[in-house]
Amino acid sequence: MEESETYDLAIVGAGPAGMMAAYRAFRCGAKVILLEKNHTPGAKLLMTGKERCNLTNAERDPRKFADQFGNNGKFLLSGLHRFGIEDTLNFFHDNKLATVTERGNRVFPKSNRALDVLNLFTRLLKNNVTLLSDCKIKNILQKENRIDRITLQDNKTVKAVNYLIATGGLSYPQTGSTGDGYTWAKHLGHSITNPQPALTPLLVREKWVKDMEGVSLKNVLISLYQNNRKKEERFGEALFTDYGLSGPIILDMSKSAGKLLLNGEVKLIIDFKPAMDHNKLEMRILRDLETSKNKSIKNILYGLLPKKIVPVFLELADIDQNKKSHSITKDERKKIRILLKEFPFTVTGLLGFGKAIITTGGVNLKEINPKTMNSKLIKNLYFAGEILDLDGPTGGFNLQVCWTTGYIAGESASGKGYEITQ
Repeated sequence: MEESETYDLAIVGAGPAGMMAAYRAFRCGAKVILLEKNHTPGAKLLMTGKERCNLTNAERDPRKFADQFGNNGKFLLSGLHRFGIEDTLNFFHDNKLATVTERGNRVFPKSNRALDVLNLFTRLLKNNVTLLSDCKIKNILQKENRIDRITLQDNKTVKAVNYLIATGGLSYPQTGSTGDGYTWAKHLGHSITNPQPALTPLLVREKWVKDMEGVSLKNVLISLYQNNRKKEERFGEALFTDYGLSGPIILDMSKSAGKLLLNGEVKLIIDFKPAMDHNKLEMRILRDLETSKNKSIKNILYGLLPKKIVPVFLELADIDQNKKSHSITKDERKKIRILLKEFPFTVTGLLGFGKAIITTGGVNLKEINPKTMNSKLIKNLYFAGEILDLDGPTGGFNLQVCWTTGYIAGESASGKGYEITQ
């Protein structure tokens, strides 16, 4: 790389948003350089969706999609109309990546390999974009309200007409997401909404949770309580770990749990049988006890709970697991029913950025033009991806933000208008 060479666009960060922006910019005719501090691009992309890469969510209605991001979701509306879910699917299909849509509208590569997504971008960008890997930024210099140049740790200089920061957040720091973008954004005058781990497992106080490690729960209702008031509930799948709970609905509740913990103790209640009210569940328990009078209570509960949970469950109920069904008292039956509907935990914290899928918080959206991703403070600066103050639930929503904002930013920052070749 010649130090005097000037690019149309310099992109900091070769993650999903940065790679999509680079693709769109070069297709618009821009001369692009992509700066990546890791040895290879897309480290975090390879980890998404348990290495399957949940590409997007097939919710086609932009408003319903944006609603998943709370009050900040309206920022996405103009971008989703410009490059939305259908456009994203067409992009991958046109580039020979077949997809499948699973439960919850979650879209994955048909191959179930995140590596295939990364290889697609590697192929598209090769010979079209200058990639500078193992690249550490020393400083971003500005003159008045424009970026003048980027200096690297090896004292080389990168000059461009426009600059895009797409460095991601703080989640999975082992992939290189160490919050550098926040530092540079702040250095350039932007305000940062306090970054916190999001979509992260929960820690609980109860030590016996270790005895249930690895048990998956399906079709359960999980609620968060504070001061005996229900604050949030979600239906779906969860997973016991050696430290607490994880799984889709737990990850989606983690942001709320984190905020509640700032105000005191948080209780988490699992309803193992949400399809049955207390009366129906009482009848079910009675029937099972009556039809298997000589079976032990633990064997009866195997029909209602995952096997690994039963010993802990009966210990909490203070019932001998070998007690015969015909000997179960009315009071013990009540304990079983209540625990099936209200299995309690005390949340003590979030697991942190090391296990968080995304970051909540980021560059203040009020300082960014949602139609272009252009900074309102620095004329030739753009942002895209997780660095923005946008965080949605699991299911492909957050990766779609990377595709949409990356595409819009790449097009806008190319300085060339719309695509010149098809």
